[in-house]
Amino acid sequence: MKIVFLDAYTSNPGDLSWDGLRQLGECVIYDRSTPDQIVPRSREADAILINKVLITREMMQQLPQLRYIGILATGFNYVDVVAAHELGIVVTNVPAYSTPSVAQLAWAHLLNICCMPQHYTDEVRGGLWGRCPDFSFTNTSLIELAGKTMGIVGFGQIGSAVARIARAMDMPVLAYTSKPQEQLPQGVTRARDLEQVFAECDVVSLHCPLTPETRCLVNRERLALMKPTAILINTSRGMLVDEQALADALNEERIFAAGLDVLPLEPPKDGSPLLTARNCFITPHLGWASKEARIRLIRVVEDNLRAFQQGRPQNVVS
Repeated sequence: MKIVFLDAYTSNPGDLSWDGLRQLGECVIYDRSTPDQIVPRSREADAILINKVLITREMMQQLPQLRYIGILATGFNYVDVVAAHELGIVVTNVPAYSTPSVAQLAWAHLLNICCMPQHYTDEVRGGLWGRCPDFSFTNTSLIELAGKTMGIVGFGQIGSAVARIARAMDMPVLAYTSKPQEQLPQGVTRARDLEQVFAECDVVSLHCPLTPETRCLVNRERLALMKPTAILINTSRGMLVDEQALADALNEERIFAAGLDVLPLEPPKDGSPLLTARNCFITPHLGWASKEARIRLIRVVEDNLRAFQQGRPQNVVS
C-alpha cells in the first residue's frame, strides 16, 4: 500500500515519530501541500492522510487508485464525504482524541477573561504595583464564576468535559443537545432551544460540529439576546460564528468578551474584524495540539489504517 500524507507538519513538527505509520506501507510524508499539488502528489496513492487539506469530488475523480482517506481530526468538513462514498473511498476520522486539551483551553480562555493573569503580570513588570500605595492593585473588573450559568452548545465528549469543570466551579449548566434530560448529568439542564441558551447564560461555549445547520449559528439575532456581561467561548469551528456580527457586538459593548481558538479563515492572512475587536482574546487553533493529544491522534490514525487494511474499517465517517 502506498500512503501519502499531504499536510503532516502540524500533527508532528518533529517531536514525535512516524515509524508506526511507515510500518503500514510505502509512506511519503509532506509537511504541507498547496491545492495544485494535491492531485499530482496523490496520483499513485492507495491511501491519503490529511489534516486540513481540502479534498473535493473533482480531486478524487482524478485519483482512480485511491481507496482510503484518513483525517487527522474529529471534524470532517474538509472532505466531500458524499462524493467519497459514491466513489467507493472509505473516509475515517479520529474522535475524542483532544477532549482534555480542548476543554482545558476553553477554560483557559474563560479564566483569562475573568482574572486576566497575563494583563496583571505585565502591569506588575511595568512597575504599576510597585508604585501603588495599597497592598492590592487592580485596574480592570474581576469576575467570579460561581453561581453564573454556563451554556454549552453541543454536549458530546468535549461539551461534557467542559460541563464537568463548570459543575466543579459551582456553575449551573444549560446544554443545547439532542440528548434527553434523563441522560444528562446532575446539574445540567437541557435547553428548550438555542435562543434560551443565548438569552439566559452568562457564558456560552460552543462545542458542536460545523454543518450547514450550524454555520453562523452565532449571528446578530442571537448575539442581541445575550447579556451585556456575557462571554462567548469558541474552541470548535470558526464558521459557527458570524465574525463581523461578533466584532460589532464586542465593540458596541453589547456583550462583554469573547475567547476564540478558531476563526472562519485560518490563518487570517487577509485579516479579520475580530483581530482588533474590543475584549476579544484569540489563540491560533491550538486546543488540539498538546503533545499528549497528538500522541493519541497519531496512534488512532495508525489503528484506523491498519483496521482498513485488515478489511474491518473503524471510525468511518458516514
